[in-house]
Amino acid sequence: MRLFIAVPLPQNIQQVLASGLGTLCRALPPAHWVRPEGIHVTLKFLGEQLDTMVTALDREVPAALAALAPATVHLAGGGFFPTPRRPRVAWVGGQAEGLVTWASAIDAAATSLGLAPEERPFSLHLTLARLERPWPEPAVQRFLDEVAGWELATFVAREAVLYRSELKPGGAVYSALRHWPAGGGHGA
Repeated sequence: MRLFIAVPLPQNIQQVLASGLGTLCRALPPAHWVRPEGIHVTLKFLGEQLDTMVTALDREVPAALAALAPATVHLAGGGFFPTPRRPRVAWVGGQAEGLVTWASAIDAAATSLGLAPEERPFSLHLTLARLERPWPEPAVQRFLDEVAGWELATFVAREAVLYRSELKPGGAVYSALRHWPAGGGHGA
């Protein structure tokens, strides 16, 4: 199964994203837009794994997160990977120093289970779209201007969730398999 660990978004942020994405989908060139309920902050992509990896992660990750405090997440602004001049992925950005620590702890736990360590440093972003073709400069600027005006509430991340990703013709469908609280709290 295809797995990843992420921070889910609160309902109020999903609603702002849904409204904003509706506007962007109509105003910008073609792209593969992410459904609002599928948007999250990825902490670690694990790729294709055997079912036994879920049990192994369930032994390691909770202990790694238990020692860490909840993280305050500020979402604001947008950007593109790899760059605005060569846009392939459109995203909303943000800051949350605590999530850098979470991602590092989760990476260490996964690495202890034989998974490959992350090659790139953690970068807080919410993927909104994968572009079919790079957009022209006016479309890039329109995206950046629109996203800059979104009022995304600050929230406190209290848990990481292990998700299964199933690729379907209409886009990926995510199922939560485990909820792991930070700071020894109680997960959902």
